[in-house]
Amino acid sequence: MDLLLKGLVTGFILSIMIGPVFFVLLETSIRKGVRAAIALDLGVLISDIVYILIAYLFYTEVEALSKGDDKSLLHLIGGGMFLAYGVFNLLKKVKERKVKGGELDKVRTRDYIWLGIKGFVLNIANPLVVFYWFSVMTLGAESEGESGGWRMIFYLGIILLTFFTIDLLKILGAKRLRPLVTHRLLVGLNRLIGIVFVLFGVVLIVQGVMGIQ
Repeated sequence: MDLLLKGLVTGFILSIMIGPVFFVLLETSIRKGVRAAIALDLGVLISDIVYILIAYLFYTEVEALSKGDDKSLLHLIGGGMFLAYGVFNLLKKVKERKVKGGELDKVRTRDYIWLGIKGFVLNIANPLVVFYWFSVMTLGAESEGESGGWRMIFYLGIILLTFFTIDLLKILGAKRLRPLVTHRLLVGLNRLIGIVFVLFGVVLIVQGVMGIQ
């Protein structure tokens, strides 16, 4: 029970942290619908699982990396990717069309796959993710007196489940904004996402250049 509560609290704290993917998730829900946003979020979830596996299987290596100079290189690479995506969003023109309340962009089956890939890439590009999962695992290991076993798997599973559940609530909450959607709102949201990604990319690059841990 103690491990369950600890996982729920940790998952809740991680889920309310507003990062770049948060804005993309809301935009997708507003423009393309709940299913499209869930597809994007599943991509994010899969990338989290990949990072967890990396941190779990290469526990010692990740610990050394989190304290070494190579972390700066990861910041530079991730920052460059976020910066490029942010500039792309700022320059991208949102097609002007008559936006009716509740109207959604048409989403084909293959679009859901691409949205999943998009969520995966956006989250995997953030080098900070592997380090906070490493920190979460360290916290779980210290509290349980062990770094592996079913207890760790249960702990991480509860965190991911909580994380995904709260993301669903965010998606459903964004759905309520759909009747208020206008072309001007879509343009503004697109620019906001671009600015957020540019700022996040710049911060990562500065951290990489200055060697800030």
